[in-house]
Amino acid sequence: MKRKKIVTIGGGTGQVPLLSGLKEYPYEITTIVTMADDGGSTGKLRDELGVLPPGDAMKCLVALSDAPDMLRTLMNYRFEEGGLKGHSLGNLFISALEKVNGSFSSGMQEAVRILRVRGNVLPSSEADMRLQIVLKNGETLIGETHLDEHNDITKYGIEHIKLSKPARAHKASVEAIVNADYVIIGPGDLYGSHLPNFLVKGIAQAVKKTSAKRVFIAPLTNKKGHSENFTIDSYVTILERYIGKGCIDYVLLNNKVPKKNILERYEKKEGKNSLVKRDQAIQKTSYKILVGDFLSQQIHNQKKGDALASTRAFIRHDATKIGKAVSYLVEYGGKDPFDII
Repeated sequence: MKRKKIVTIGGGTGQVPLLSGLKEYPYEITTIVTMADDGGSTGKLRDELGVLPPGDAMKCLVALSDAPDMLRTLMNYRFEEGGLKGHSLGNLFISALEKVNGSFSSGMQEAVRILRVRGNVLPSSEADMRLQIVLKNGETLIGETHLDEHNDITKYGIEHIKLSKPARAHKASVEAIVNADYVIIGPGDLYGSHLPNFLVKGIAQAVKKTSAKRVFIAPLTNKKGHSENFTIDSYVTILERYIGKGCIDYVLLNNKVPKKNILERYEKKEGKNSLVKRDQAIQKTSYKILVGDFLSQQIHNQKKGDALASTRAFIRHDATKIGKAVSYLVEYGGKDPFDII
């Protein structure tokens, strides 16, 4: 029986539980990652070596890897001192492969082989992507790293984002989307992980063209300055502004509330009522909402040496739950009852 093709689009920490869960099922998995990241270890390597950002791709490779535990642990190891302080071994590994093989995509092919990756990891583009963040007060910030570090974002909010110069999609990424059975956007950060991919010429067009079912995994929480008080429909409206109207078929929504102490810790940082919910006032949507408990009960602590540790989410999706949910959707087409999962 022909294996179904699943393409995920995103970047950052959010893709890790999705890919970790999906690799346990007999699907042909391709993940397409943003190349706009320029913060922390990744930003330093971009500036000093002239390479494409390795961080998001490395996380996806490790999530899909069948390599021994020690090798995957090594890839995630982050140096805490000396000239390599803040760098992960995985980022250095990906950057070295790019240098040795002459291109990021060729380096990724070698990484897939070495790490015994159960699937494929592709860049959305091999261009030098730099993000421009336009705030609601008219100010423009240059660089994706500002999404988590600039006070004016939380003060004024984001109006929209764009690229500093045009970028063309990686050919293999476009082909993967067009030939997919399911295209999954998320989970992760809207402006940092999802939308930069659709600013690349060819990616949004491929998502519109594909006959695949298109799924959005809603984030668990909203983010101050980015998505305050957003409902599911708020996210879909913005996504479709960049992709095209009616391009989302299904939304997976978590309905499990985090433990009180975890939620209070998060609300202290992002504000009250920050959990993502559906808008009860909207009775009919162009997409189907599938609800379940997708929440991880694991406490995600900050790693030493990680320059961006304070910006990373500690309320996350559970790999087993989200993998099972996507598999249910793929096999049964979103038929009720879905919320028993």
